[in-house]
Amino acid sequence: MLYSCAVSLCSVCRVPVLCVPRPCAVSLAGVSPPAAATLAPAGSLELWAPGRLTFSLWDYGVFALMLLMSTGIGLFHGLARGGQKTSEDFFTGGRRMSALPVGLSLSASFMSAIQVLGVPAEAHRYGAKFLWMCLGQLLNTLLTAKLFLPVFYRLGLTSTYEYLERRFSRSVRLCGTLQYVMATMLYTGIVIYAPALILNQVTGLDIWASLLSTGVICTFYTTIGGMKAVIWTDVFQVFVMLSGFLAIIIRGVLLVGGPTMVLTIAANGSRMNLADFNPDPRSRYTVWTFLVGGTLVWLSMYGVNQAQVQRYVACRTEREARMALLVNQVGLFCIVSSAVACGLVMFALYKDCDPLLAGYISAPDQYMPYLVLDIFKTSPGVPGLFLACAYSGTLSTASTSINAMAAVTVEDLVKPRLPALAPRRLTLISKGLSLIYGTSCITVAALASLLGGGVLQGSFTVMGVISGPLLGVFILGMFLPMCSTAGVLGGLAVGLAFSLWVAVGGTLYPPSAATMGALPASGALCPLYNHTAGANRTSLLGPLLPFEEPPAPARPAIVGDFYAISYLYYGALGTLSTVVAGVLLSSLSGPSKRTRLPPGVLWWDITKQTSSVAPTGQKPPGEEPLGKAEAPRARVEGDASTRRGPPEPSTATDLLLQETHV
Repeated sequence: MLYSCAVSLCSVCRVPVLCVPRPCAVSLAGVSPPAAATLAPAGSLELWAPGRLTFSLWDYGVFALMLLMSTGIGLFHGLARGGQKTSEDFFTGGRRMSALPVGLSLSASFMSAIQVLGVPAEAHRYGAKFLWMCLGQLLNTLLTAKLFLPVFYRLGLTSTYEYLERRFSRSVRLCGTLQYVMATMLYTGIVIYAPALILNQVTGLDIWASLLSTGVICTFYTTIGGMKAVIWTDVFQVFVMLSGFLAIIIRGVLLVGGPTMVLTIAANGSRMNLADFNPDPRSRYTVWTFLVGGTLVWLSMYGVNQAQVQRYVACRTEREARMALLVNQVGLFCIVSSAVACGLVMFALYKDCDPLLAGYISAPDQYMPYLVLDIFKTSPGVPGLFLACAYSGTLSTASTSINAMAAVTVEDLVKPRLPALAPRRLTLISKGLSLIYGTSCITVAALASLLGGGVLQGSFTVMGVISGPLLGVFILGMFLPMCSTAGVLGGLAVGLAFSLWVAVGGTLYPPSAATMGALPASGALCPLYNHTAGANRTSLLGPLLPFEEPPAPARPAIVGDFYAISYLYYGALGTLSTVVAGVLLSSLSGPSKRTRLPPGVLWWDITKQTSSVAPTGQKPPGEEPLGKAEAPRARVEGDASTRRGPPEPSTATDLLLQETHV
């Protein structure tokens, strides 16, 4: 049974779980502690629980300053130089961005508060092997730069799904667009809601205040400032995230006794487990999980995801876009390694009394806010830096998603039906769509409160189930000439159904902690008190009372183990099943002949083609791009003679539609 009461801790035991291993009396009734603590009769000891930790006014001030600066950046880019004159300026920044801000923005886009809160908790429970995620991200960066970046950049696409119409048909393009918009809206709503729920459970931070403050401000600066505002606020928010992590690491290392002590305690607790080559796919994290599942998950997010593609095509040149991907890799490595370091410091601090075992928190994702408020309770304002760190991740992800959804709606749904719209009116429609999508994400976040627990797992499930099959569609289009429209539609349906089935099964029948490879935690020296001692109740350090875990639900006999597969494989299953089903169905329905495909839709043809876009009014040095208003003819290399075509259409979308319907 848990008791929550106001306590006055002794100087040694300012942080209860960091006490030296000797009897130490704690006053639990507001009176002076007795001279010595004595053992209580058997059955009279109960677990002591601290009062709820909360943020101070200084913390909220730091958080408000972060929101104010993000808003200021958005206003500056929305109003400077007359604002955005065209939808191209709004969605791609006029394709004038340099590698450094774009790369940092790429790093921030999927490093939401879910990762800020979740990665340290995963490192605490499963060890430092989470660092192998950096290798999966590196492989993703190399594959994206080699396979997907040249296609989207050289075709000058604003919406990635324009390619699907050019390669297959308009129906495939619309399927991809609608699937992306629905998934992104759900994901963004959960990203906004999840940290609000976690912080509310630990600190009492009002859910609706955090939802509305972050959602409204994010929607505001995204609507006003467009892509430039999103990118530069992401840059600011990356540094806020890293500052929050560094503050936690430095304070925690000092409390433990130095980095050597942290590593020693982590090694003794089996947390330095980098050499985990277990081939069992049910193990939550292994080297193979990150190399196979992690690489494909990140490839679906960076290679073909609209939110990321829209950033690197905003660069001035293709070389700058490649550099942006490398900068992104450095940023991801810094963020992931900092988060893992926080997890190891957390384990070292709580090695003798795990807060989850002691009942101070109710879910692993609450480790980080509890840690911050615990170790910084005498440092007003510093917990506010962590609050800003968590919500910086939320703002960067939400702004990215809102801008990307508006972009695909304009390019895939508005422009094809209203091709004669004036640029200024199209810009107003783009801003209106950003406002609508921002409001919709806030609404989804409010509805997510009906989900109760499990919103973090839900966010990964949504992206894995949706992004994996879409990656398979692009692979079929770019690298397999024989794949037909009927085959790719069937493959997309099979991949989506298969990955959804596995994800739902894994949610209904979750694997046990032992199956996932969770490492043991200790409750050997937790504060206990003698509830029979009257008014002067004293705290002792001792082992937690035994408790029984609730029985696991009965698992299906045949597919039970299959449902236990690591969540990182969900996207990989969707990608592979889409590719296999697409090839088989194309073969059955009659494969397409390469000679009947439109020109310039296969990877090896596009990589021989010169870029079709350049920054307005500029030509990159050493390159001769086919500018939208400058180049009179399209040129596709690879034939013996140069092809002569009609005058260049006014936009990349018009070029795409013209070549698709030749």
